[in-house]
Amino acid sequence: MTTDRVESLRDRVRELMPQVRADLEALTRIPSVSLDSFDQAQVEKSADAVADLLRAEGLEVQIVREGGRPAVIGRLAAPEGAPTITLYAHHDVQPPGDDKDWDTAPFEPTERDGRLFGRGAADDKAGVMAHLAAIRAHDGKPPVGVNVFVEGEEEIGSDSLATILDKHGDLLRADAIVLADSTNWEVGVPALTTTLRGMVRVAIQVETLDHAIHSGMYGGAVPDAITALVRILAGLHDDQGNVAVQGLSQGLAAELDYDEARLRAESGLLDTVSPIGSDSILSRLWTKPSITTIGIDAPSVDTASNTLVPSARAKVSMRLAADEDPRHAYDLLRQHIEKTTPWGAVVEVSLDDEGAGFAADAQGPIYDIARSSFQDAWDGREPVDIGVGGSIPFVAAFAEKFPDAAILVTGVEDPDSRAHGANESLHLGEFERVCLAEALLLERLGGQR
Repeated sequence: MTTDRVESLRDRVRELMPQVRADLEALTRIPSVSLDSFDQAQVEKSADAVADLLRAEGLEVQIVREGGRPAVIGRLAAPEGAPTITLYAHHDVQPPGDDKDWDTAPFEPTERDGRLFGRGAADDKAGVMAHLAAIRAHDGKPPVGVNVFVEGEEEIGSDSLATILDKHGDLLRADAIVLADSTNWEVGVPALTTTLRGMVRVAIQVETLDHAIHSGMYGGAVPDAITALVRILAGLHDDQGNVAVQGLSQGLAAELDYDEARLRAESGLLDTVSPIGSDSILSRLWTKPSITTIGIDAPSVDTASNTLVPSARAKVSMRLAADEDPRHAYDLLRQHIEKTTPWGAVVEVSLDDEGAGFAADAQGPIYDIARSSFQDAWDGREPVDIGVGGSIPFVAAFAEKFPDAAILVTGVEDPDSRAHGANESLHLGEFERVCLAEALLLERLGGQR
């Protein structure tokens, strides 16, 4: 690709950005939370809005439902001899949480200091609009075939994705798949995500009594369920904070400059609190297993009576090395909990959710083209290959369904995007670079005929 063509596309993307942003803000105003406890009419409205945007660019569009939330599929036929690219994003979002934790209303996009704040502004409605911006940059006629797949239930586990891929997979078959739901290394440094951790989520139910009893009358001889549960949870880590479950896979991450100061700045770790685990920080974040207690059911402090609690429950999330079998990991975790349960308490460990990890062999001409496109979009800054500690099970689903396609995991986020949290935001300058990189990618892939 000539320098003049790169600059032409750069100018075109810059010209498009006001409308791209306006469309992104309109999508962000739709509270498309896919959890059952929220209004699912808003998820339908979001799918319709995405479908309308795709139709306006000349794509043939259908909304599909296979027992779950609506997904949108749009298609542009490939020019003769050109490859086809599938572009993935999702239009559902996480719950906003407590409004008081937000500096501005979560579903009213607001700009501050070059960032656009709002639930879904980054994760992942910006991914939807990055795909549209790339198509618009080619005036709706990119030099490749384009399939756009915008899922509607990624935030609740993509339960119907396997059925969608089974029934509609022929509509999504491609030479390369761009999955825009990850992050960049930092503002100003683009990245390709080449590894993702898998995950297992379990519920742990502990019982010690058939009814609550007076803590003064029986305390000291009879164990309560909360204390038993706490001892189980404490036994999931060793004294350093490493996962104590034996037999899990683990690896070492690539050497990139990431020190404790950056970890503290990005995570909000309190000054007096030490990081946990051993080996490099990136290995702890990307390639080693981790276990987190994410919820406990027990009487609250404000409503607790002076009794021995008969039962308690916790939800635990375990992240896994990319090559770990989630069912094998679940068995190891269950066995560990059963072995470490104190005082003969009755324990039940039930599988709540699971997802496979992903590791790409990110070599070959399509990956080279992607890296060149990122480098041009970021004014000569070379992209880095990163891992992500979070789990995106749909990536493994696509890799399994389309084993011959190059899988490019990209994204619009940066370390301060706070996806899933209060004050989620999108860096607008980085977003423009993402849009340009994808437009350049489509151009270069079209030259592979």
